[in-house]
Amino acid sequence: MAVAAVRRLLRPTSSAALSSAGRLLSSTASPPPNRSPNTNSPVSFDWSDDDESPAEPPPTSPAKNPAPPPPYEPFSKNPAAADPVDPTNLQEIFHRMRTGGLTDYAIKMFDGLSKDGLTHEALALFSVIRDKGAMPDVVAHTAVLEAYAAAGPARWRDAVRTYNRMLSGGVAPNAYTMAVLVKGLAAGDRCAEARKYLLEMLDRGMRPNVETCLAAFEAHVRMDKVEEGKALLEMMKKKGFTLDEEAVRGGTVKRGHVFRAVMNMLFGKPS
Repeated sequence: MAVAAVRRLLRPTSSAALSSAGRLLSSTASPPPNRSPNTNSPVSFDWSDDDESPAEPPPTSPAKNPAPPPPYEPFSKNPAAADPVDPTNLQEIFHRMRTGGLTDYAIKMFDGLSKDGLTHEALALFSVIRDKGAMPDVVAHTAVLEAYAAAGPARWRDAVRTYNRMLSGGVAPNAYTMAVLVKGLAAGDRCAEARKYLLEMLDRGMRPNVETCLAAFEAHVRMDKVEEGKALLEMMKKKGFTLDEEAVRGGTVKRGHVFRAVMNMLFGKPS
């Protein structure tokens, strides 16, 4: 019964809903009003008032009647959504969002939340799609943020700008959104920014998973910022968060100087 319910919940949305989701990527002249984080409304990704503008802004118009993707199989071993061949080709990625809708991105978010034990939040996300026929704003913002985060170190400012615009538009991030941001910044060796948003996760009552924490601490090791990493660990402990040693051992490659340095930083042991 539960499996059948999940399958019904994760059926692809209608073409009308996908077209509506595409409008989330449209630029608007005026800032969006305050609203619930689970409503579908125009979102601005116009960085013209910022110091630096991205070279490839998100698309400006949705596709007409895009074909919906095949039904999602929760227990399939295949990835929920295929990653782009070239994550730096933002034009292609934003085109895929516009023409194919955001269902794949919503499924990735559902998977991520579910794997972290946030099943209720994951189901609430899809309830909006099912009951309102609309794509939640958090999905659209996170999809754009993830595209910038995956595009390489040069685009970290665009990822942060997208996150800030998300907040200013009244859209609340979830744990998946924050994890994407932290891991993207860490991959680009932006240690200070990764620290900031990892701590913000805790301030928002979210518990970062091992993968997200390791991304931040491994970045500190790569950049020879071990003392800053230790300070981050202490701040996390003061906020009531501790890392499980066995979970960390299972979540990182057990070899090389990075592993030894991370284990020493977190638990005072080299291996």
